[in-house]
Amino acid sequence: MSAPLLPTAYLPPVAYMACLAQNTDVTVEVYETYPKQTLRNRAIIMTANGLQDLTVPVSRPDGNHTITSRMTVDNSRPWARTHLRTLDAAYSASPYYFYYRDDIERTLLTPYPTLIELNTALTKLLLRLFKIECQIAQSTDFEPPCGKSEDLRQAFGPKHSQVAIECLPYTQVFADRHRFEPNLSAIDLLCNLGPDSKDYLQSVKLIVQDT
Repeated sequence: MSAPLLPTAYLPPVAYMACLAQNTDVTVEVYETYPKQTLRNRAIIMTANGLQDLTVPVSRPDGNHTITSRMTVDNSRPWARTHLRTLDAAYSASPYYFYYRDDIERTLLTPYPTLIELNTALTKLLLRLFKIECQIAQSTDFEPPCGKSEDLRQAFGPKHSQVAIECLPYTQVFADRHRFEPNLSAIDLLCNLGPDSKDYLQSVKLIVQDT
């Protein structure tokens, strides 16, 4: 079976990282026409007030026909510091956040010019922190959707996903006021489980729905 074909993702969700943990190599699509309102530039975390999106402001240099590899990050806005403050508020009470915060801060505050560069840097950081060995390649051309199980470009979305997950609940920071959410940004898992996160990801069952 060929390597799974994934979308790029900003601070990707648990299901996405589980896919990386359970494969030796994957390919990330960079030649698609960039779609709006997806995990490509947003992550979901749990805060004291409930679920919150972290969205990276992006620009389309070629208008509506801009491909993902050419999407630029609007670094004229202080989005990265805003995201870091939100992560601080959400996870400062978690068991492991401050073990990882410096690495997260260093990567977030690096002004990567393109979304692909930003997402690649963050995903590589997560692979290192989770101690996952998975080789990530980028696509060299666009292939039309094939409907096969390894084509996961439309998966993992915050609104519509073709991948469901089965996993055991773990203790989240605001468990006293919010129900368990199984597929938040993998930052949530890392901050709460720390060194046990890799084993957790390898135990997650990914269920690919028919497209």
